[in-house]
Amino acid sequence: MASAVRFRSIVLDCPEPLELARFYAQVVGGTPEEEDPDWVVLELPGGPRLSFQRAPGLTPPEWPRPDRNAQQFHLDLDGGATWAEMDAAEEKVLALGARVLDAEDKEKKDFVVYADPAGHPFCLCRIERP
Repeated sequence: MASAVRFRSIVLDCPEPLELARFYAQVVGGTPEEEDPDWVVLELPGGPRLSFQRAPGLTPPEWPRPDRNAQQFHLDLDGGATWAEMDAAEEKVLALGARVLDAEDKEKKDFVVYADPAGHPFCLCRIERP
């Protein structure tokens, strides 16, 4: 089936677009392009782009609260195929300003939930490769 449109980007509301774009650039690669202070684009290597839009007074989602101020979406990022790779990825994202939201039973779930510096949830997922 032919698609009706092509996927362009994911847009994250945040108080400081350039700051959050720089965080994700260090996590997934790319270079932030500041079109204006309220709108920053991060072209992802081999993928769509992430855009960051200024939203003063943004209240970050509460994890895990589907009943109040729930997340509208989250990003799943490949943290590696082994737990050693996942641990190294975790060390890097924490050093960049992320914080752990849920690490319970990570060996059962194969993922850990974090918040980026603006409070958006994202997951590092252990992806086994054949």
